[in-house]
Amino acid sequence: MSADVSRREFAMLAGLAALGAATGAKAAESEAPASIDRRAPFPKDFLWGTATSSYQIEGAVNEDGRGKSIWDIFSHTPGKIEDGSTGDRANEHYHRYKQDVALIKALGVKAYRFSIAWPRVFPEGAGQPNPKGLDFYDRLVDELLANGITPYATLYHWDLPQALQDRVGGWQSSDTSKAFADYAGYVAARLTDRVKTVFTVNEVGRFVNFGYGWGIDAPGLKLPTAQLNQARHHVALAHGLAVQAIRASGRAGTRVGAAENIAACVPAIATPDNIRAAEIATRELNAGFLGVVLEGKYTDGFLAYAGANAPKFTAEELKIIGTPNDFVGLNIYAPQFYVTAADRAPGFHVLPFPTSFPHMNSEWLRVGPEVIYWAPRLAAKIWNIDNIYISENGTSSEDRIASDGQVYDLDRIMFLRNYLTQMQRAISEGVPIRGYFLWSLMDNFEWIFGYGKRFGLYRVDFETQARVPKLSAAFYRDVVARNAIGV
Repeated sequence: MSADVSRREFAMLAGLAALGAATGAKAAESEAPASIDRRAPFPKDFLWGTATSSYQIEGAVNEDGRGKSIWDIFSHTPGKIEDGSTGDRANEHYHRYKQDVALIKALGVKAYRFSIAWPRVFPEGAGQPNPKGLDFYDRLVDELLANGITPYATLYHWDLPQALQDRVGGWQSSDTSKAFADYAGYVAARLTDRVKTVFTVNEVGRFVNFGYGWGIDAPGLKLPTAQLNQARHHVALAHGLAVQAIRASGRAGTRVGAAENIAACVPAIATPDNIRAAEIATRELNAGFLGVVLEGKYTDGFLAYAGANAPKFTAEELKIIGTPNDFVGLNIYAPQFYVTAADRAPGFHVLPFPTSFPHMNSEWLRVGPEVIYWAPRLAAKIWNIDNIYISENGTSSEDRIASDGQVYDLDRIMFLRNYLTQMQRAISEGVPIRGYFLWSLMDNFEWIFGYGKRFGLYRVDFETQARVPKLSAAFYRDVVARNAIGV
């Protein structure tokens, strides 16, 4: 999830909105939204799931040969985490995974997206693998399958081996791209007999900009723009190399793609001109990763704006980066930009958010349910995508315990009901959304916010490790059982 500066960060990513485009939505016939029947079912084969990530829940950071990650070092650095906590213990999922799989099963979902800790598998980032590194994931996958839950694995959810950061500067070097491909191939050879869908990297728009540009996330660097763009390019290269490695080493039929927190652009008013402006903005503001992965090239606008700070690349690298994907994962929480049409280049104008714009418990999470309609709709059209997963969506909530011991998170239910309604709208209009992974299964270590922000369907007491279902768990269970939102 993104912190408040994510909106500025996305603007820096492509920066075209800063070109001073003129305001003014042209008068045109509005596109009226179709009537939505919340009781209407989703497609019969629609996939309902939930999601977590390794560092946020596993704990056991010093067990079974696991190496250090950049988040181990960063979280132990005074002042970096809001509540001074670390992921050393987290949810103890490493030892409680069977209990947690039972929680997933109780929701009735048929899919679980988890991430693999790279430093468990290659403690030094490269070289010799740790013999025990994948044993935990073997056990987890088998437990999921035994309970009728399909595993969806993510190879990189931010826990880069610290050894690579120390040795080559992490994502500042293409050596890390190559090491990631070796790791991807090794995992694919071991797990794709049972794990048929693999996400390579998660939220490049967050971990590169926040970790290497703003210094807010691990490893806490503030690189000049040229070096930041080069680091992002190395991640795109890592993705492309990993896709190739997974297809070379994995079982036939293994599907692979990335999960990105798309810079989500919404037409402020759905006129044809504004919708077109939102398409332009979506393409240009995602040019630094999603665009180059899906097009095999950087847009002319991105390169022109970056100028001397543009990443250095070869034609062969672009070919690798553009290796076709089987699906695209979109992590969608809040609209990053509301746009209107502009008469001058780049063809869109970004509107400022009023201070009264509503938000959830996390201030960055502005409530705009329409974003989960527009973001996949625009992405599918721009890049001709056939298969989209909403790989993350959810919200934090205050989650107070009532006098009867329950958590009545009505705000989370409100959020989910409205977002799912807009997702249903998109699907009904033919947007190829195949599945939805609610973030998150349970409260966990929420990165720079520590344990102060709770996103889970299950409340976790981090002292006792007790897991208690919130009211939202019952809501989501009902949605899954009906395959419809209800009222």
